[in-house]
Amino acid sequence: MTHSLFQKMGAPPIDVARVTSAPPVRTEVTWDDRDVRLYHLALGAGVPETDEHELAYVYERHARGLAVLPTFGTVAGGTGGIGFQVFDLPGVHLDLAQALHGGQEITVHRPLPAAARATAVTHVPAVYDKGRAAVLVQESTLLDDDERPLLTQRNHIFVQGAGGFGGDRGPSDPTPVPDRAPDHLFDLPTMRQQALLYRLTGDWNPLHADPATARTAGYDRPILHGLCTFGMAVKAVTDRLLRSDPTRVTGCRTRFAGVFYPGETLRLHLWHHPDGNGYLLRATAPDRDDAVVLSHAAITVR
Repeated sequence: MTHSLFQKMGAPPIDVARVTSAPPVRTEVTWDDRDVRLYHLALGAGVPETDEHELAYVYERHARGLAVLPTFGTVAGGTGGIGFQVFDLPGVHLDLAQALHGGQEITVHRPLPAAARATAVTHVPAVYDKGRAAVLVQESTLLDDDERPLLTQRNHIFVQGAGGFGGDRGPSDPTPVPDRAPDHLFDLPTMRQQALLYRLTGDWNPLHADPATARTAGYDRPILHGLCTFGMAVKAVTDRLLRSDPTRVTGCRTRFAGVFYPGETLRLHLWHHPDGNGYLLRATAPDRDDAVVLSHAAITVR
């Protein structure tokens, strides 16, 4: 049922009181080392193939054990990621075409294991009124078999045409990047087939594979998943500044500010966080005059 039909029936696209008071949704989530290795390969891991740090992401018999980036939690379970049950929640009457994944936050409680049977507990703590649009905040905590939290992620879903209900506009922007040259600058090459590979982690949106769908959406060709560029950024910081130790990452966040095409170079601009606990980050596409791809991003570390 489309949004226009819901409007004719008098139902708002988001019933804020209903969706924020709804009981949490529990979803069973399982993964194994093959899922982890595929995810890392989709980020470009394994280059060069003889590097010990790269092998730790993709070789299940590595001497130090299989490394697991915390951003793997965004695809755990192979259904496009935990925490995207928003379209099934009571009080949400959205056409998928209305919704954009505007931002992502991850808080790490304990490092993710290479294989697990877990439960994702998902609810909507807030819906912010941005005027003509709304931002639906969906929070999902991944619990292990003993109900202990592994990580919590918050998906910020931008919904055009759902604002104007008189609600809270939401918190102010997080810490901006300094008005000076970055402390670190990294260029990351990407593969032209990278979106096709990343789709195998569970996000089957044809925008990332079908040229006709991409053109209809206004793009020259299929675009790369925002969560893939974000995962690449977290991996690069882990490898180059944290001695390839993903267990040092305690949290990360970003806004998806622009499109990125597979085969382009992803440029990371990094500043030391003023609190001394990590890095502020902006990612751009230097092939297109440094068009911004990720903004308001940060990685916190122990």
